[in-house]
Amino acid sequence: GTHLLFVGDVDQLPSIGPGNVLADLLGVEEIPRVRLTHVFRQAQDSGIVRAAHRIRSGRLPDLPGGGGFWFEELDDPERVADRVVHLATEAIPRKQGVGGDQVQVLCPMRKGATGTAELGRSLQERLNPAREGTAEHWSGPSVFRVGDRVMPIRNNYDKGVFNGETATVTAVLPQDRVLELRTGDGETVRYTFDELDELTHSYAISVHRSQGSEYPFVVAPVVAEAGGVMLRRGLLYTLVTRAKAWVVLVGQREALELAVRRLGPDRK
Repeated sequence: GTHLLFVGDVDQLPSIGPGNVLADLLGVEEIPRVRLTHVFRQAQDSGIVRAAHRIRSGRLPDLPGGGGFWFEELDDPERVADRVVHLATEAIPRKQGVGGDQVQVLCPMRKGATGTAELGRSLQERLNPAREGTAEHWSGPSVFRVGDRVMPIRNNYDKGVFNGETATVTAVLPQDRVLELRTGDGETVRYTFDELDELTHSYAISVHRSQGSEYPFVVAPVVAEAGGVMLRRGLLYTLVTRAKAWVVLVGQREALELAVRRLGPDRK
């Protein structure tokens, strides 16, 4: 008498490791299914929804866009990175009347000028720079400060935190060798300095880490650095649909076209 119900979006990125579990299940005709068609995250007439439908069907969105979706064309990755930082820290917060914490930068890549590492450092220095007399702690190439946006990258059942959650650093206590965080649920969690490899800054995160989350405003670089190996339709579709109000893509038109037409390695 047991029932097992899977709910998911077959057009998003496949699971890392297990692969296209949902798509494989839907390939079995004997398994009953229902396709949900009503969009709740955005309005039905949203530009995000229109762009997502076109991407999913292998068509380029209407450019430059409108109604919640916008593409700004720039070619040089360094200029793209600068523009992404400006949009996320100044232009969008000022125009929309929101704090910088309402804007999430998502990146297809981790390395390079438009990767999570470089953009994350730039965003941290703009949004939460070092302040004289305020404690901070360096862990490898990263520095943790009060007010930093961070994310656990491993489940820690003892602390009650899970991979992909969002949190804010509320205290840096050098004498105790401890970092205090406030999670999105309002819980206070402590990490010792020896446990900081379980945390990453979340000013700029990979599209993979954003799955299952939503953000009011999303800004993302789209460039063909390193051959654009991560630029695929599922990644672009996942990126665009993380935004509730606006998503702004900045980068190369040819990189956007590449992402739209290229399926994943295990999709035909």
